[in-house]
Amino acid sequence: MVVDDAVRSAAPSATLRRSAGLVGAGISAVLVLLGLAQWYSAAHHYVGPLTSLAEDFTGNSSSATMPWAGLALALVGLPARRRFAVAGLAAAIDLAFFAVRGLHGESYTLGTGPTLVLCGLVLYAALRWRGYVRRTALHAAALGVLLILATKVGNTWLELTGELRPTVLDRYVVDADRALGEPSWLMGRFFEATKPVVPAVLHWVYIELPVAAMVVAVWQLRNVARDAWPRHYLVRTFLVLGLVGPLVYLLFPVVGPVYAFGSEGHGMQLGDFWPDVAPPTGGDPAPMPFDPFTPRNCMPSMHTAWALTVFVHSRRGPWWLRGMGAFWLIGTVCATLGFGYHYGCDLIVGATLCMTVESALREPERGWDGDRARMVALGIGAFAVLLLSYRYLPVQLAHYPLLSGALLLGLLAVVARAFYLTWHKSPE
Repeated sequence: MVVDDAVRSAAPSATLRRSAGLVGAGISAVLVLLGLAQWYSAAHHYVGPLTSLAEDFTGNSSSATMPWAGLALALVGLPARRRFAVAGLAAAIDLAFFAVRGLHGESYTLGTGPTLVLCGLVLYAALRWRGYVRRTALHAAALGVLLILATKVGNTWLELTGELRPTVLDRYVVDADRALGEPSWLMGRFFEATKPVVPAVLHWVYIELPVAAMVVAVWQLRNVARDAWPRHYLVRTFLVLGLVGPLVYLLFPVVGPVYAFGSEGHGMQLGDFWPDVAPPTGGDPAPMPFDPFTPRNCMPSMHTAWALTVFVHSRRGPWWLRGMGAFWLIGTVCATLGFGYHYGCDLIVGATLCMTVESALREPERGWDGDRARMVALGIGAFAVLLLSYRYLPVQLAHYPLLSGALLLGLLAVVARAFYLTWHKSPE
């Protein structure tokens, strides 16, 4: 009996030690990554993540969206009566900095209030609260901090892609894109014809994708201060996609139609074709040199992957959340094409990546059963087939557009159908 009691009392202690060790290792890894990113940025005269973070603290934030999105995630870990007070304090600080900068004739920015309050919340919860309230508050705040830091490091990574890959593969992708009917050129002409209303609305949708993700995530996590945390939620997929997807930028560097074939190529473009004239084809495509500061961030389309994640995770919400998820997915797809940021081929790969990563993470209590393993294997295989076909078969894809387009879209449809059957079809 004494032995049993000792074992029971030691188990929680051992679990806590393991959890503390994992948290410590995670914090150390984040600090090392931030340090390396800042060192690289300083050596190449870029704004590094720590410099950008310092600007958030001092009233010169480059983005209001991410600090507020991070704070919104942190608020889900607080009791309802405290959320309004914390949000109100952040808004008051933001408005104060806004007014002071205006009085001194400086540009207006927001984002300092939520940054300061988020850090204060972490310190206050760690020092003053105990038990489940403390753990939940710190868990939610960590998600908010991680989202902000991931964005800062991601910006540095985009700068790094131009340095590491001096040539790009746009000539391959533009040939392959003929199999899809050159959707970027079609949507670009539609945007030209609908100025200024449609482009303005979709530009906002494109840049404010984190807002849609924040709304869905807050809805999923709204009760964690009272109930248990869900085993899976949008933020997990969002962050894993942010780790996996950008690695492909180095394997398949692409800058996009408006840069390689349009007016934003800084003299490195093949011509001013986009969006009025389809670029000529002929002969075998080859890598083309490009400037070192344009990010190689087209393949895959991460905006499409993230927007599809928002759509998937909104399906179990109320009607207004489902409608918002569908609107943001459609608007993001149109924007990525209409502004010349992506080819249609990029979007297919981005959607495939989303469904593959989501399948690896979804319903962890189910384990790695046969259905999950088959879905992930199918996603990885389709991802590889798409990239290999763009790289080694672009001429054939362009020469047989009807057959090739049907095969590319059919492969995406197969992955989507398998995803639906694995995770959404009701049991018989």
